[in-house]
Amino acid sequence: MLLRARGLGCRSRAADTHGPGAQEGDAQGVHQLASLLVELDPEDEASRLLAADALYRLGRLDDAHKSLLVALSRRPPAAAVLVRLALLQLRRGFSYDANQLVKKVVQTGDTACLQPILDIFSHEDRQLLQGHCHARALSILRARACGADSRTHTREAIAYLSLAIFAAGSEASESLLVRARCYGLLGQKKTALFDFNSVLRAEPGNVQALCGRALVYLALDQPQEAVDDVASALKLDPGTVVTELRSLKPEAQLLLTQGLHTHCRALLSQLLDAGGPLADEDAHGLLAMGDALTTVDAAQPDWHIFLADTLTALGRYEEAVARLQPALQASPPSAAAQARRGLLQFKKGDVATAALDLQCLAETDAQDLSFLLCLLQPWEQQRLTQAAAQEASTLLDAGQPEKALGYCSLAVLAGGSLTCHLRLRATCLGQLRQFGRALRDLDRVLQEGGEDSDLPGRAEDFCSRGRLLLGLRDKEGAVGAFTQALELSPAVARHSLWEQPGQAHAAHVFLHFGQRCLEEQRFKEAWTAARSGLLVAPDHGGLKKLKARTQREASSGCQLH
Repeated sequence: MLLRARGLGCRSRAADTHGPGAQEGDAQGVHQLASLLVELDPEDEASRLLAADALYRLGRLDDAHKSLLVALSRRPPAAAVLVRLALLQLRRGFSYDANQLVKKVVQTGDTACLQPILDIFSHEDRQLLQGHCHARALSILRARACGADSRTHTREAIAYLSLAIFAAGSEASESLLVRARCYGLLGQKKTALFDFNSVLRAEPGNVQALCGRALVYLALDQPQEAVDDVASALKLDPGTVVTELRSLKPEAQLLLTQGLHTHCRALLSQLLDAGGPLADEDAHGLLAMGDALTTVDAAQPDWHIFLADTLTALGRYEEAVARLQPALQASPPSAAAQARRGLLQFKKGDVATAALDLQCLAETDAQDLSFLLCLLQPWEQQRLTQAAAQEASTLLDAGQPEKALGYCSLAVLAGGSLTCHLRLRATCLGQLRQFGRALRDLDRVLQEGGEDSDLPGRAEDFCSRGRLLLGLRDKEGAVGAFTQALELSPAVARHSLWEQPGQAHAAHVFLHFGQRCLEEQRFKEAWTAARSGLLVAPDHGGLKKLKARTQREASSGCQLH
């Protein structure tokens, strides 16, 4: 009956299911029952507290107060009695007495058991208790000392906040936020995370909770989750987030801003890859993040570059130019900043300047250049490709391959790796003695050319491949490439080899390789080397002797043609 009576007292708060008369009748019945139980057993504290609760529900606050004082006098102070007295004193306007009582509740350390007790009290009275405890906690935190005492004060504040959270019920977000920060100060990261999550379950758009949780994630070495929270918060309230970021220690600030920049870059690239214009919501989020980055650290060029890229993607070129200026003030500006300047110049119709600035990035960061090329229409890319290839050819003809290389790479990337541009870059790389890179370009040409390409062109490509292999000291590979060229188009290959490496040098390569094959009894390869070499140098005595000797020494089962 005692438990049922307590349930009636709790349920009597619901005015929509019980009218005032029913509530008063329930409370009156509970009081009569509890009083009877106290008469039967004066030491029955639970019944005495139940009687006091019933008096509270009947509005007899002075009588409830007297009953609780009797309970308090019979045994050492208990949190259950103290919190009831504190709440009554607040209700009666005795703030000082209430504060002393709440302080004693906190000192007992027993606040977890108070939730069912507080359910009995009205919403307005619990708000009074919540406000008092929350204010007291803030006062303690403002006055907390340094060192060990600081941790003690923080724990005391947590106790007040816990009581405030119990009193507030479903409206505890403000106190939960402060308590989460307190747990963070004490290094109790997972407990802090629990409080922030509690706030966000009730209010998914709580910016302070998102920022606080981001810092906890950062401390837990979960940077991606931290960045996701900051990005979400920036879409809701950039001003608050910027203030939070600027208040951080430099190390934490750098980790979050760098992570946010990486997140923004990936998101912008993803949206551009999807094709079509950026949606308003996406544009708003990207611009908010870019503005936040530049506000937090205006000295970081990458943040200004990202903001300029976003504005360029939106077609707002004049704004992009203005946003890019801080990144161009470095001496000299970075290749990334120059490339953006070139892209914006291209949008104004200055193709030559655009190619000059964009080629700076072609050899240092092809991935970034590819991103910028996505900001151009197909016809714009074609026009840029033509300008870059033309300038590269002019510089190669002038004997300046080091200046031509960037233009060659720009032509390759902007033109979709067409064979003509790959050949051009392979030539440039060969002159720079970067034989490995040149060979990779030329191999792509030969693979994409297929078997139906024009034979003279493929013969020239194989000659070029052989010359590159010679540069890599791969004479066997060079002989193979020269032989393929001579088989495809003898006249073209002969003429090409006479120019480079020269008739005598080419004949020597064939002769040296053929002699080695003969020594190893690789008669067919020796015969092929001699025959191919004689196509290049018909009167070469050494090659004639090699051919004759190969015929003599070939085994009877080997057929030479």
